[in-house]
Amino acid sequence: MCADQPTGEKSLEVELIADYACETGENPLWHPIEKRLYWCDIPNGRIFRYDPAHGTHEQCYQGRPVGGFTIQVDGSLLLFMDRGTIAIWREGSLTEVVAEIPAERASRFNDVIADPRGRVFCGTMSTDANKGRLYRLDLDGSLHVILEGIGCSNGMAFTLDRKGLYYTDSLAYEIYFFDYNIEDGSISNQRVFAAFSEADGLPDGATLDADGRLWSALWDGYSFVRLSADGKIDERVILPTRKVSSVAFGGEDYSDLYVTTAGGNAKEENGASAGALFRVKAQTRGLPAFFSRIESL
Repeated sequence: MCADQPTGEKSLEVELIADYACETGENPLWHPIEKRLYWCDIPNGRIFRYDPAHGTHEQCYQGRPVGGFTIQVDGSLLLFMDRGTIAIWREGSLTEVVAEIPAERASRFNDVIADPRGRVFCGTMSTDANKGRLYRLDLDGSLHVILEGIGCSNGMAFTLDRKGLYYTDSLAYEIYFFDYNIEDGSISNQRVFAAFSEADGLPDGATLDADGRLWSALWDGYSFVRLSADGKIDERVILPTRKVSSVAFGGEDYSDLYVTTAGGNAKEENGASAGALFRVKAQTRGLPAFFSRIESL
């Protein structure tokens, strides 16, 4: 299945919400308890949040690089950091769940997602010495390697029937589909769901809508896209900046699409609003993300 064929572009209104000039803005995630949108700037170790009810936003965390995070069932954030560190953050207090992963001391986590049982699938970046990996963090805090040899571990989403997992390797320009076993968290039967051309951009962060369709951000593609059931692009939304990094549904009824971008450290190359958070009023709705349920050791 190929995703590089011409498609009609949508003239949906793109609204700039906040511009913190993120070097790598990522991981937009709606917090249903707080009714706020969280996102991060990976290499600079910053986390931000936006309150749409009051139209306010702020930086709420500064520390080591954070490649992604989930929301714990109690409302705290589970941070996936550099060196393989995993920690629970509660308004300024960090509690380590995993101190480090020896094999990831020169790397960092990149994209993560909680599964329906509260486990977390968490990927790492490639280094000069090693390719990236996909891990599964179980409820007791134990880690298991699920995949190896990954170029750039990225966007994931579970199907509506909870029997499948979409998984992105950005450097391969591909999104894969796996059979997923909810009982033990295993994945199997890997196949290509969508393949992108260099002109499209690299597939990056992803999310699923209430119709079961996958959305993918396109790094270097000035856009994010919705994919049909056979992996073809059937909708494209253009943004005024080059490095579109991730997408997530949010708002009271999950009808808002929040979009993170990167390149704020080089706006002359990537656009005046590079690194900003955007919002698009979608014509479909999304679904709440699953809570993670990892116990602190």
